[in-house]
Parts: sequence; C-alpha cells; structure tokens
Amino acid sequence: MNITQIKYVLEVAASASMREAATRLFVSQPALSASIRELEDELGILIFERTNKGISLTDEGREFVSYAKKAASQYEILEDRYLSKNSDKERFSVSTQHYNFAIMAFTEVIRKNYPDKFIFSIHETKTRDVLEDVRTLKSEVGIISFSGANEGVLKKLFKEYNLEFFPLMRRETYAYVWKNHKFAGRKEISLEELSDYPCISFDQSDDSNFYLTEEAMADYDFKKMIKSDDRATTMELIAKLNGYSIGSGMLSGDDAILKGLVSIKLKEEDPLIIGYIVRKGSAMSVYGSAYVEELLKYKEL
Repeated sequence: MNITQIKYVLEVAASASMREAATRLFVSQPALSASIRELEDELGILIFERTNKGISLTDEGREFVSYAKKAASQYEILEDRYLSKNSDKERFSVSTQHYNFAIMAFTEVIRKNYPDKFIFSIHETKTRDVLEDVRTLKSEVGIISFSGANEGVLKKLFKEYNLEFFPLMRRETYAYVWKNHKFAGRKEISLEELSDYPCISFDQSDDSNFYLTEEAMADYDFKKMIKSDDRATTMELIAKLNGYSIGSGMLSGDDAILKGLVSIKLKEEDPLIIGYIVRKGSAMSVYGSAYVEELLKYKEL
C-alpha cells in the first residue's frame, strides 16, 4: 500500500464513476482500476462494489476511507512542511467553531508576531473537524464548546483523542434575530414564542454528529428549521425570512457580517462552556503560546 493508492481510493469514493476519477487524476481508467484492485488484493478486502450501474463503497470500504482520509491529511502536512517550496516559512494553524473572539485572537498573534515568511491558517469549521485537526496536529489549538446536552460526549472524545480542554467562559443561551424583527426590542423570549419562525442552524452534515453540534438547545424539537453551513447565507436567511438562530450572545460590533443582528436572552437555559483544546503532551510553538495568551484575555472562568 502506498500514498498514491490511498489518494486513488479517495478520489474514486468522491466521484460519480471510475471514469470521472481517472480524468481528475490524469491517469487512464484501466491503470486506476488495476491499482485499486492491487490494493484490495493486498488488504484482503473489497473496497468498491462494481456493478453495471457503477461503483459504490462496501462497508469495509467505508471504514477504509475513514482511515485513508486521516492518512492522506497527515501526508499532506508532511509534504507541505518538508517537500514544498514553502518549507522555509513559519507555520501556525488554528481550527475553531464559529466564534469571533477566536478570529480576533488569531489576528493579534499575526499583528504582534510578524515573521518575514509565514503561512498561518485559521479553519472556521465543524465540531468533528476541530477535534480531528488538533488530534492530528493539523492545527495546534482548537476552539470548541459544549452544553449540557453534549458535555458527556465531548469529554469522552477529548479523552479518546488525547486532548486537553481549558475552559474560558460560560455563556447563557440567546436567540439572534434581525434588527427589524418584531421581537428585536425584547429583553427575553421563549422558543415557543419564536415557533412560527424558522430556526437557522449550523449544519454538521452528518446525522451521527447530532451530539457534536456547537449550538445550545441541540435536543429541542424545533417546529421549523433550516440548516446552513455558511455564515453569510445564515445572515441572509435570518434577515429575509424573519428567522432566528441560537447563540452565546457574543456579537462583535467590528464584524460587519453580524451588524444587523440583535440578541435576546432565551428563557430556556442550556449554557455553553467555551474553551480551547490542545494535543496532550505536545510542546507549544511560539505562535501557539502567543495565541493562548490572547485567548486568556477573554477568560471569565
């Protein structure tokens, strides 16, 4: 087994057909098919089911792909760090759920520690990806939160992934509505009062990730819900449909995309604990330490 075969499998799994995958990989279809069959023979499993209607992953194939994605990701990190033309540049990466303070802290690290050459990355992404990125050291620090509904699941994953969690703040539950919404002037509101309007929820894109949601009230049975995985789209939906979303009440006046929102305290209580994670036992880089120092300026616990 080699990294080329792993990349071939991932491309085929993401394509509609073997022909499409071969085109994307710039190899012939027979060569691609032969390489994957060699891998299947070596592993003693069938990764793809082949029929006259096309190809699909077997159960063993799905399991293999989940591991292959991690292996390919780690290889890309090594390749970028040691083999690319950018190997002489300083590197630092953060993965975060959707929190503005995490972005502001990242900005401060760059502003105060400005190397001559660098590639810094910030990934605003999903809960599972934050965990995986820090677990695999794709990112040095991750920003993550949990509520009462998923605290047990997250703490179990922290232990399983060899991660340390450091709490920064405890936030009550708020509803975000657009500034011209009929409820915009309210100090407090219940979800029952909002039930005629759609709740716009961040889409984790996998029903199995129900307990990895970054929002409070994850187990509430919302009457109307729209899922979105883009902040600008979410804002548009809230504004045009009189919708609302659930959050921690932290709205930065410096963030133009959030300027049209107002927050209203929810009567239902499901507070979020927000903090950062690092890989247990890993030495912090200069930039990682600087980032944690910036995060601690927001510490309330």
